[in-house]
Amino acid sequence: MTVFDLVVLGGGTGNIVASAAADAGLDVAIVERGRLGGTCLNRGCNPSKKLIHRADVVETVRNASAYGIDATLDDVPFADVVAEVNATVAEEAESKAERAREHDGVTFYQAAGRFVDERTVEVRTGGEWGDDSNETITGDDVVLAGGSRPLIPDSIDGADEASFLTSDEALRLDELPDRLVVVGGGYIAVEMGHFFGQMGATVVIVGHGDVLADREDHDVAERLTEAYRRKHELHLGHEVTALADDDGETVVTAESEDGDELEVRGDEVLVATGRRPNSDLWNVEAAGLETNEKGFVATDECLETSVDGVWAIGDIADNFMFKHSGDKEAEYVVENVVRDARTPVEFPGMAHAVFGSPQIGSLGKTESDLGDRAYDVGEFEYDETALGSALASDAGYAKALVAPDDEVLGFHVVGPHASMLVHEVSTAVAAGGDAERIAETIHVHPALSEVVQGAFRDARDVAPSGF
Repeated sequence: MTVFDLVVLGGGTGNIVASAAADAGLDVAIVERGRLGGTCLNRGCNPSKKLIHRADVVETVRNASAYGIDATLDDVPFADVVAEVNATVAEEAESKAERAREHDGVTFYQAAGRFVDERTVEVRTGGEWGDDSNETITGDDVVLAGGSRPLIPDSIDGADEASFLTSDEALRLDELPDRLVVVGGGYIAVEMGHFFGQMGATVVIVGHGDVLADREDHDVAERLTEAYRRKHELHLGHEVTALADDDGETVVTAESEDGDELEVRGDEVLVATGRRPNSDLWNVEAAGLETNEKGFVATDECLETSVDGVWAIGDIADNFMFKHSGDKEAEYVVENVVRDARTPVEFPGMAHAVFGSPQIGSLGKTESDLGDRAYDVGEFEYDETALGSALASDAGYAKALVAPDDEVLGFHVVGPHASMLVHEVSTAVAAGGDAERIAETIHVHPALSEVVQGAFRDARDVAPSGF
């Protein structure tokens, strides 16, 4: 058995911890079955947002006539676009691997691993699990950053036989489908629907909620849904019950709450029904790690698990499933493991975005979350600002949720650049600012950030505008 100061399981957010620990002089092992960089770099946010940016450019050209500009789009080289993005991602991942291999303090196992005891891991460097040719390693501390994978609901009959894509495969298609059916209505469905639609596919979305992105604030989700309804075929309020192959197509069967059955077909089907933690793949039971009913590894406020010296971060832990939250958790684990602190993790101003068209930016509570709690609502339309009105008549909308004592409870925006606009509020909240401070901060005119100010001024009834 090989002994290390620190064993890091997973090369996504865990890579941050491994690098810092090795730089601090610890003897570190990284175990990653795929490429370094994890889901985000290789199969998630990085390639998807690079592809989505191309879709945004295509959409801009398609809509140029609305601004009096004569522009044509003769062709979109789908295969070339996908190949270029994936080549860039692969190059970045390999660069990370080379740096890890060259670091004197790091042993990089590019292989599958699983727990066989509390802080002991079998690395599949040889044959099958349990082979003597495999290597067993242990660490004084172990950081589990084992990530997540697409969730395929057991309730879908035929899913083990029918042909379909997950987000992993959809990002690597070398041929544009004529008709893509997306199963699910969350952020992956929204983002991939936008990408494939602008690339030229007919997109059909079948989701169980009454709106797309139904975990977002309802007013924001409704606006997103109406925008998608104008561009795509939506079948909402339907639970997918079965998948089947038929004559080169995949047949999707779904049912509404009233029992009405729906059948749609696509030459490709993308199942985008969420993600599940990889705790089972890492065999966490053998280490004695407690998990919740969904399989997420339980941690305390310092991100230590139920086993001393074993820590969990990123998608596999029961916190946020965002890359930026995972990176923040990695920073805390560096403090607590490498520097021997006991600092509780905090997520001040935690925001997220959905990179569809339109975009969504969101922070804090939605109105549904707040229930009977006392709060004020501030609303503002993009077209109430000079720059916003130049975008489109229905370009976007912002909503601020504010407590009577001026605490920012939530902020939600849908429209162009929403993923950037939300950061003004995120920064203010993280710095201890309140709603009145945001409302009274001098904003550049005519920048789009006036939309943010407008929502908070409306919430605080301090919006002088002249005649």
